[in-house]
Amino acid sequence: MRIHVCFIDRVGITQEVLAILGSRNLNLDAVEMVPPNVYIDAPTLSPRMLEELKDALFRVRGVVAITVVDILPGQRRHLQLDALLAAMTDPVLALDSAGLVLLANPALVALIGREPAGEPVGELLADPDLQTTLLDNGFRLPLREITLDGQPLLLEATPITEAGALLTLYPPSRIGERLSALHHDHAEGFDALLGESPAINTLKVRAQRIATLDAPLLIRGETGTGKELVARACHTSSARHGEPFLALNCAALPESLAESELFGYAPGAFTGAQRGGKPGLMEMADKGTVFLDEIGEMSPYLQAKLLRFLNDGSFRRVGGEREVKVNVRIISATHRDLEKMVAEGSFREDLFYRLNVLNLSVPPLRERGQDIMLLARFFMQQACTQIQRPLCHLAPGTHASLLSYRWPGNVRQLQNVIFRAAAVSEGTQVGVADLDIAGTALARQPNDVVDSLEQAVEDFERDLLTRLYAKHPSTRLLAARLHTSHTAIAHRLRKYGIGAKP
Repeated sequence: MRIHVCFIDRVGITQEVLAILGSRNLNLDAVEMVPPNVYIDAPTLSPRMLEELKDALFRVRGVVAITVVDILPGQRRHLQLDALLAAMTDPVLALDSAGLVLLANPALVALIGREPAGEPVGELLADPDLQTTLLDNGFRLPLREITLDGQPLLLEATPITEAGALLTLYPPSRIGERLSALHHDHAEGFDALLGESPAINTLKVRAQRIATLDAPLLIRGETGTGKELVARACHTSSARHGEPFLALNCAALPESLAESELFGYAPGAFTGAQRGGKPGLMEMADKGTVFLDEIGEMSPYLQAKLLRFLNDGSFRRVGGEREVKVNVRIISATHRDLEKMVAEGSFREDLFYRLNVLNLSVPPLRERGQDIMLLARFFMQQACTQIQRPLCHLAPGTHASLLSYRWPGNVRQLQNVIFRAAAVSEGTQVGVADLDIAGTALARQPNDVVDSLEQAVEDFERDLLTRLYAKHPSTRLLAARLHTSHTAIAHRLRKYGIGAKP
């Protein structure tokens, strides 16, 4: 039986209460004193003995109430803590102020196969420097990787004031879930693909069938058509929808950085590398999806490494020797003609066939008819909300201009044009002059001069790079000016022969 004795606090009253209990030779399992309360767990206390005990306790000056309770407060807190730790799927350790393990949750005990209470954390995690580092930094550490029983885990330390710390160990995919949630769009699945045109409806129908098939998917389409939105929609509609979706633009990083971002690196792989190594997107997206944008820009070395991964799902980190195996679906995208690149030898034929198991083609904006107006209105509302101004409307006179323009930059260009118009327009109606779509080099060219859209885009790109290279005469300076990667600029300069020595 458990009882609660409430009293008016005065010097010596707790000792008097405990003396009465002791005189009756009761077997006490627990006594919790939180003045003005005493909680007592006495398994041998019977209802008849309780009545006699009450009489004795009420004779103590200051005792005001005696009640039976189902559990002591400390026992309740202990049960709640046990339930909380058991519910945590990630391994968790509580440390004292010296770095010794106070307790571990069931997930950690299952991982190491024993109860580690009392062990130094550095010995437990096979990282002798960890305990010293934790103590020297007041248990405040940036996220770092450790290896426990051959499994790479990310360690997060949360200091507890004057009491030690709580250490949580995450598999890399848990960080991937956080990153994926951070970049998550509000629209779910194919609802994010705005449009009602036959072209976009055909894409949605085909994509919904393909999304459920767990095989590599190649998405083709011009720049700015929304290939990543299609990839995200396919992921959301697949069996992997609850797992991470992580993306890498293959044209945005040099080869060495792209490799470490994608596959991670081992401890000491290079100067300046994070201590303990770092997982890449493949590990962080385990059981989920990795989206490789601009796959046509991937270097031959990375093409070979990606091909090996697609063959058996395994890879090695940069500078590492251990094989890492994950379960990831690859969705790739490109605006390039990969068949032509295969024929020219700049893209691996075997990799092309592995990526092109399933495929989708995203239509350019100029083929989507009235979707242009639907998207323009949506982007206008979005822009006004973003810049915190009253809602603007497109004047009727803008419709013909928007619908007749070729939109070489597709949906992304339309979004930028509408945002700029919302920003510069002084009234609540946006006119043709506010749209500023007639001032580009492409728009000024007569129709009979342009052989094809691809040729027109290349002419514009060549003209832009030629003019800017005169003021920024290096690939790095020009890349910084255009806010893109050194690799992408170097490729385009070689393509157009700009800056080449005679």
